[in-house]
Amino acid sequence: MKKIKVLIVDDSALVRQTLKTILETDKKIKVIATASDPFIAAKKIQKEDPDVITLDIEMPKMDGLTFLKKLMSQYPIPVVIISSLSGNNTTTGLRALEYGAVEIITKPKLSSREFYEESKIMICDVVKAAAIAKIKRKIIPKKIHVKPKLSADVVLKKSSKDNFIKTTEHVIVVGASTGGTDAISLFLESLPVNSPGIVIVQHMPELFTRSFADRLNNFCKIMVKEAENNDTVIRGRALIAPGNHHLLLKRSGTRYYVEINNGPLVNRHRPSVDVLFRSAAKNAGKNTIDVIMTGMGADGAQGLLELHEAGAKTIAQDEKSCVVFGMPKEAIKLNAAQKILPIDQIYKHVLENY
Repeated sequence: MKKIKVLIVDDSALVRQTLKTILETDKKIKVIATASDPFIAAKKIQKEDPDVITLDIEMPKMDGLTFLKKLMSQYPIPVVIISSLSGNNTTTGLRALEYGAVEIITKPKLSSREFYEESKIMICDVVKAAAIAKIKRKIIPKKIHVKPKLSADVVLKKSSKDNFIKTTEHVIVVGASTGGTDAISLFLESLPVNSPGIVIVQHMPELFTRSFADRLNNFCKIMVKEAENNDTVIRGRALIAPGNHHLLLKRSGTRYYVEINNGPLVNRHRPSVDVLFRSAAKNAGKNTIDVIMTGMGADGAQGLLELHEAGAKTIAQDEKSCVVFGMPKEAIKLNAAQKILPIDQIYKHVLENY
């Protein structure tokens, strides 16, 4: 099998070596070169022809964002942003997604064994997702040791059909991964101010989810915020799972609310779409409209099936409009999706069915 060729671009020699060590634990990945700045990276690209580039944001001579803009407008290659967590980097990281980066992920912390091991899993998975992502040339306007794969059982036990709730209030439940920031943006920006309450899991690192929610809040008719524990799910508001935390939909009487959970990685992710979907099946059942969007892997497929079995309306994004047709494909294979729609048609179907 042909290995995924990776170029690592980071000004820190320690980070370059750490990433090389992490990536080469996966037999499907080969690090063909490293570069300490974008100018060296440009020369390596011409010589090595990488399948994926990992890129830091803050570097000497030329920052990562400027390099990304030039790369995506001239010679598009899948790029994964691997950055430290800081206020400035979260804003810049989201801009990198707008400029064409496939994913953002947090730099591994050598001081924490658990964090390092989880980072190793996620970094390898993200690089493999990037390798099959659909990348287009993008001209930017001026303004502008693998752990066992766990299921949702480790966070929340599956509900029996006797537990399904009957109520009149609807909730929209969404899960996405690679390419999901654009898909979620398009979906939320199309919704009217009186739309049902929305809960979302987007695979994204800690802190970046808050910046993502704040940015969407500026463009959408509805209110968008990063979810906090016990936030009520109300009409005209979307709650996005905070990075590195699972999000569960709960119910108390007639009130839907969310719970933040710090359980282990599920389907190699935290937050996990399967965890959110299972909680929605258990606590809202047929009163949900559920959407699984673009993303690598199978997270959310089993959860969407449980929602379908609970009588919910279920939708999968179609292959043509996905950046990576992984999660929707797995849900479709399970016959979990009642509708398969392009991303620009999903909001219409949702509005017609609540």
